[in-house]
This record gives sequence, structure tokens and C-alpha cells, in this order.
Amino acid sequence: MRLHWILGLGLLLLPSLAAAQAESTLGTIGAGVANQSSVPGPRWTPPSGPAPRMANGRPDFSGVWDHPYVPDMAASNSANPALQKGAGQIPYTDAGQANLQAYDPEKNGDYTGMCMPFGLMRSVNSPYPIQIMQNERYVALLFEQSTWFHVVPFKAEHSADPNPTWFGESIAKWDGDTLVIDTVGFNGFTRLDTRGNPHSDQLHMVQTLKRPDAGHIAYTVTIDDPVYYARPWSNERTFTLTNGDLLEYSCEENNRALWEGRIKIWTPPTSSPIRPK
Repeated sequence: MRLHWILGLGLLLLPSLAAAQAESTLGTIGAGVANQSSVPGPRWTPPSGPAPRMANGRPDFSGVWDHPYVPDMAASNSANPALQKGAGQIPYTDAGQANLQAYDPEKNGDYTGMCMPFGLMRSVNSPYPIQIMQNERYVALLFEQSTWFHVVPFKAEHSADPNPTWFGESIAKWDGDTLVIDTVGFNGFTRLDTRGNPHSDQLHMVQTLKRPDAGHIAYTVTIDDPVYYARPWSNERTFTLTNGDLLEYSCEENNRALWEGRIKIWTPPTSSPIRPK
């Protein structure tokens, strides 16, 4: 098991400056070598041939993928910009700027410190691998982060009134050889990244995945939330195939740091404190 309790919760509750510093120390994770550090023998080299295809002719994205840790979706990867291209200047509305400025996990807590679901974007942004499983009816994202999973049906339209959830309601479509995952129906409780970039329950998130060769995925995500952002904005990154497997991630809800006060208790928006202070 990884030292998730120390690394995972610690990184996800760091202020933005510390998170940016942490990104540089985790650069090798994004470079596709995270699962090799304790494996003896030759370094794994991702395949470079044509992308595999399923029986129906569609690209097959199945595999365990290393990817960049993205604590701030505005910033690009300083060591390798081709690995992760940030949005640059994020177009906040006044409400978005105020929300971000008010975000203080050390003072007010953060839901990740209580082992609540990270949400879809923050799970993709975490430093741990993602496994993709795919058939003609579904594509499933299995996150090593907190052992979350998200199953996405191939479907033409969203539900008329999606049930608000932490990860939202996703549907998958094909645009040629590009896999498009379209998500709405968020509960608005989560944040997009470690920095604390917010989103509301009106978030519409579109992820695209292309497989230019057997060893890589070209990934983009577009954030469209009229409450906190004046216009849609995007982030691009590269996933790299690994020869490892997902490892167990255990987040302990009653961890000692939480109850001793080093991690603050988080209260969901518009709700009462979980216990009296």
C-alpha cells in the first residue's frame, strides 16, 4: 500500500503555494514511471505502435494510465509543458473569484480530509493512476485515488433531470476516433483541484480522449460553469500507459489528525455542522 494517508491527504490539503512545490516533486508520476519505483529490472518503455482497436473498430483505451498530478488547472507543467498545459488566466466571474479567495482548508476544512468523494475532476487531477475498462456499452474509470470508480454508458442524451451526485452523470459518445465523456448533474460540493478552483451544480464538463499510439492518450477537459466562470476554459494533458496495477488506497474517516484538529471538519454547503464545536 502506498503511504496514502500521509501523501494523499497532506497534498490535497496544502495551500496553493505548497501544492505547486509538491507538483515538482511528483513530476515523475506524471511522466509514467510511478508504478515502477519498487520494481527491479529494465525501465518500462510504453509501446509506440498503432493504438489497439476493439472488435467494432473503435479505439481501445483499456489499460492502467499514469498521468500528471495537476494541483492547479491554470498552471502548466513547468518541467514538461507537453505533459500538461494549463488554462493560463482562468476567466472567473466575481462569484468565482470571491469563492476561491474564501477557500481556506486549514481554517474551514476540506471534504477530502474527511474521505468524502473527490469528485470527477479532482480525481483525474490526483497523482495516482487511472485504469480504464471499456466495452461496446460502457467505459469505466477506476481511480486509485480513494478507490473511487465512475461507470459511463454510451448513450445519446443525459437524463431529463439528473440526480445530483459527487461525480455527476456522465454519458459517452464517439466523435470519429475521439472518445467524448460529457458530464452534468453535479451536487456542487467538490472542487476542481487542490488549489480550490470551485464549481457549482451547473457545471458542464466535457472530457475527450484520443489514442495517437499504443502508449499514450491525448486528454482534454473543458470546464463550463456560468456561476463561477465567465466563459468555458480548457486543460490539456498526456496520459502514459504503465505496466503496473492499481494499488489499494485506504482513506480513514476517523483518522487521528481529523479528530485531534490538525485536519479541520468540513461542513457541506448550506448544512449544519456535523458535530458541535
